Amino acid sequence: MIDLTAAVLPADPNVHAAYVRALERLPANLPGHGYEPEGLEELRETVAQGYRRRGLATSPGQILITHGAHNGLVHLLRLTVRPGAPVVFDHPTYPQAIDAILAAGGRLTPVALPDDGDGWDVDSLVSACRSSGAPMAYLVLDHNNPTGRMMRAPDRARLMAGLKGSETLLVLDETLVELTLSGPPALTASAVDAPRVVRLGSMSKSVWGGLRIGWIRADRAVIQRLAQSRASFDLGVPILEQLAAVELLNDGGAALAARRPLLRARRDHLRAQLAQRLPDWTCPRPAGGLSLWVRLPAPISSALVVRAEAEGLRLAAGPRFGVDGAFERRLRLPYTLPEPVLDQAVDRLAKAAKALGRRPKPATAIRGRLLPVY
Repeated sequence: MIDLTAAVLPADPNVHAAYVRALERLPANLPGHGYEPEGLEELRETVAQGYRRRGLATSPGQILITHGAHNGLVHLLRLTVRPGAPVVFDHPTYPQAIDAILAAGGRLTPVALPDDGDGWDVDSLVSACRSSGAPMAYLVLDHNNPTGRMMRAPDRARLMAGLKGSETLLVLDETLVELTLSGPPALTASAVDAPRVVRLGSMSKSVWGGLRIGWIRADRAVIQRLAQSRASFDLGVPILEQLAAVELLNDGGAALAARRPLLRARRDHLRAQLAQRLPDWTCPRPAGGLSLWVRLPAPISSALVVRAEAEGLRLAAGPRFGVDGAFERRLRLPYTLPEPVLDQAVDRLAKAAKALGRRPKPATAIRGRLLPVY
């Protein structure tokens, strides 16, 4: 079975060595009790340095270490959103974010990304936040998962200006911010800040999902409230993983720089294979991220997923990335696997599409099923 439900890379080659060095340094932390509600000072300073290099003045007191970015979002939802309160988000978006909003009792308030082009409807985002009085907006601007698009700097400035004075907490998921593959890096455009902007970071996509290290960057007051409230949810992040994260983050970006050409080649290879085997599918080239957001010739995404499973290919249907049954004409295809495996995946996908035909068919077998998608 080839699994394309996870847009993730295998572990960075340096992960094992980082754990070895972290284990060597662990004894220095053993005299303490090991509970660090905000995270190790050393790791928070390392993360803060990364923001400062982007032009965002940041102190360790503005950082809270979490079990990945998703855990950070859950903490923010628990702190900010009361049952029934609207939460604005760009649509499509990361499926686990939708699940987290629902689990917190939030009311889903999607704002559609323009179907043609690569931007955002900034006016609609601002209007949705202001008219609904949303306590939170969750946006993935660098690079949107699943589309891979990136919001341009002028649009960010318009978004910040439009939300100035509003009570909406703007939560920016920057899990994929360092994975720009074409054009100017997202890190340059994303250096736009405001008091009610919160940023989620993670090492899951760029280093290894098994590390489970993420963080929240926010105003000091927000971080203090989060540190106090997390005791009823979790008691912090394991020390060894935090020490390993310090080792990995202090490589100057060398490991990630080596991975980008690999991802770029796999992205282009997958697009070429799809163009050859499935020429009636539309596959825009994303500026970054880890997946293609493919347009299908008919609303068959869910049915295609069911058929592909029979061919030995596991996929996430387009509707998993939205609400109310949207995106039946879409399919997310990660390009994180080696090229020979991607070739096999396209072969199985083409067989599934041929067997299904171009006519829409019911796919009730997977409706309502919360498929884990990474």
